[in-house]
Parts: sequence; C-alpha cells; structure tokens
Amino acid sequence: MTTAVFLGFIALSLYLAIRSRTGKGAQSVHDFFVASRQFGAFLVFFLAAGEIYSIGTMVGFPGGIYAKGPTYGVWFLGYILLAYPLGYFLGPMIWKAGLRHNAITLPDLFKGHFGSRALELIVAGSAILFLLPWGQLQFTGLVAALKGLGWNFQPLHLLLISAGLAFTYIAISGVRASAYIAILKDILMVVAIIATGVAVGWHAGVGDVFAAASAKVSNHMTDTQLRFSMSTMLFQALGFYMMPFAVQNFFTAKSSHTIRRTQIAMPLYMLMYPFLVLASYYAISQNLELASPNEAFFAAAVRLLPDWLLGLVAAGAALSGLLVLAGICLAIGPIVARNLLPGLPEAKQKQGAKVVIVIYLLLSIVMTLLTPNLMLTLINTTYYGVTQFFPGMMAILFGWRIRPLAIALGIVCGQALAIVLYLQQPDFGGINLGFISLALNLLVTAIVHCLPRAAHVKTA
Repeated sequence: MTTAVFLGFIALSLYLAIRSRTGKGAQSVHDFFVASRQFGAFLVFFLAAGEIYSIGTMVGFPGGIYAKGPTYGVWFLGYILLAYPLGYFLGPMIWKAGLRHNAITLPDLFKGHFGSRALELIVAGSAILFLLPWGQLQFTGLVAALKGLGWNFQPLHLLLISAGLAFTYIAISGVRASAYIAILKDILMVVAIIATGVAVGWHAGVGDVFAAASAKVSNHMTDTQLRFSMSTMLFQALGFYMMPFAVQNFFTAKSSHTIRRTQIAMPLYMLMYPFLVLASYYAISQNLELASPNEAFFAAAVRLLPDWLLGLVAAGAALSGLLVLAGICLAIGPIVARNLLPGLPEAKQKQGAKVVIVIYLLLSIVMTLLTPNLMLTLINTTYYGVTQFFPGMMAILFGWRIRPLAIALGIVCGQALAIVLYLQQPDFGGINLGFISLALNLLVTAIVHCLPRAAHVKTA
C-alpha cells in the first residue's frame, strides 16, 4: 500500500509537469528559466516556499536535534524568520534590478551593474562551487528518507532514479513545471509533518515525550552555543536571498508587488516546526537505534502511521528533494550557458544548460556517495560561500558605484578564508566561521575601493 500511494503521487507530479506546458508552444530561454516574468503571487509563493522548505526540513532539522540536542536547531528556525523581513524589502528591489538588466541569473546582475567580465566569472564560478553541497544535501535527504521508511534500495540506484526524475521535470517545461509541482509537494509535506506530530502526541503524549527526551539531552544553551546560534542566524539571514536559485525565483514574478505579497505569507510555514520537534523528541525518548540521525523523523512516522499515510510521507519527502534539485539545476544551467560561455547563441543556451544539468547531477551523486555528512553541516557549507555575494548585491540594489575590483577581491578573499577556516576548524568562541569571512570581505572591499587608482603615465 505504501509503495502504491507513493508511486501514485510521483505519477501525479509528472502529470502536473506536463500540464504546466499546455498551450505554451516552443519555450524561449527566458520562459524556460524565469517564466517570461509572468508568474502571479500564487505560483511565486509556492515556487519560493518549495525551495526554502526542502528535504532539509523533514530530514536535516529533526536529525540535528536528534544528534546535537534541541539547542542545535535554534538557529535553523531563527535565520529563516529573520530572513523574511529582509526578503520583503530586498525581493522587490532584486526583481527591479533583474528587469533593468534583463537578467536570468545572479551573475547577470553583477555583469549588468558593474560591467566587469572578471567579476561575472568569479560570481558564476563560485556560485556553482558552493551549490554543490546544496545538491548533495537533497540527495542525502532522499536516501535517508526512503531508507528510514524501510525501502532498502542500493543508494546508487536510488540516486540515479532521483536524478532522472529531477531532470525529467526540468526537461518538460523548466521553471513552470517546478512551480506546478511545488503546489503538490507543499501540500504533501505539510500533511506528512502534521500527521506524524499528531500521531506522536496521540500515542505517546506530548508531555510524556518532552519529559522523557529532556532527561536524555540538555536543554541548556552554553555561551558558546548562544554565540553560534546568534551569529549563524544573522549570517545566514543575510545570505538567504543571495542563493542563485532564490534570486532567479524573484525574476519569475510579474511585478515587485507580487513579491511583497508572497513574503507576507511565508512565515505561516513555520507552524510545521513544533510537529517536527515532537517527532525528533519521540525518537530520542524511545531510544531508537538509527543508522543515521537524518532518519529521526521517519523513525517516528514508521512506528506510528498506517501504510497508506506512509506513502504520502514518502512522496512529500521525495518531492521536497526533487523539487529543490530541479531549482538548483535551473539556476546552474544558465549560469554556465550564459555567463561562463557568453558566446553561446541564445537559441542553444537551453540545450547547453541541459547538458550542464546532467553533469551537475552526476557530480552531486558522486559527492553524496563519497562524502556523507550531517545535513546541517551541508547547509552551513553552502552559506559560507553564497553570503559573500551580499556586499556586491547591496551595491547593485542601491546603485552604489563601487569599483568592480573591490567587489571581486572581497568575494574571493571571503570565500577563500571560509574554505580555510572550514578545513581547519579554529575556535572563535562559537562565532560562525562564515561571519568572520564576511567581515574580511567587507574590509577588503572597503580598502580596495578607497585606494587611489593607478596613475596612467604617458611615455614618449
């Protein structure tokens, strides 16, 4: 029964993808990647939410609480809530900048504002590099979800099937397919999370679960943990809308007002998290032996839900990962086709992007198999790099005429330091390593911008 329900929802997602193509004819590059800037608030809302609340919501957040205790998940909630007010103000400005520069990708904005080919390449290359962990995050979550639900596929086979489905969604109608599938995915995800949380409360009792779990893990936050949580909230809130796929989602809206309307409703999704905490605490309180902390949520679901509802949980988890994979690919494909290979004719950019997408999916699969990680670690790793775009983005949105060299060196220094600190793991008293790197980025940008320009000496 579980498998039948799961496959039924996957078939429905493919139908929605095909339906999204109806009446559109041959798609231009702009329509394929940003829907010709035609989406209303309804589709933009589900598209954006679909890529914010990914497989990490169902797997990474409960896994982090199970592995590290409840205090470890505080920043996960805080940075999303802090980011939404920023999105309300910055989102419409990003949309207007995209319209002004006829942008499809994040590097298009930097190219349009700064007029620097070198800066465009730095933004494009580093965006791809730091999105690799985000793809790995989705694949890791998919494997954990389906294994946690008792489906013992070989990881390689499961990853290849997932990659094939994500590519199929993209190939059918690009971002339009993602938007339509996001509606189904969000309904399934919310129902799955609430149903599991309610089942825990019904069978084990909310008070009993919290009391039992609290006896096994500490609810006390040390000074170091507090500094980590606060610095991470701020750092990742600044980087939340610097994600290349988040910027691209803004470009799909038909107006700046459309984006404001979607941002107002976004916090409603946070009502899911108490149910996730309850599922995590259940796994802790019952002393469940898990192959990985990432299976914490699904361990509760398997023990408490009927088979047909488990099929719905599996479909919600799978579509959460597949949809975000599709979104990442729709961001990376045009970055290569438009920004790294600028000589590629527009008529061939769509095909070139599809080739890039296949390569990216295969590379993410290899990383998933060779370097398994706790999902919250992967989230942090991506933010170390993409948040370094923040100073440059502020210059674009507010029209500051900062020297391209200053922005470029700031990004490179910030990202290089982030990689070094990530590898060496020095102790800054809990301060997020990316925050230290962003401080260097700002310092380098300010110094280089203020340096006198080299004098041009005429020689005889």
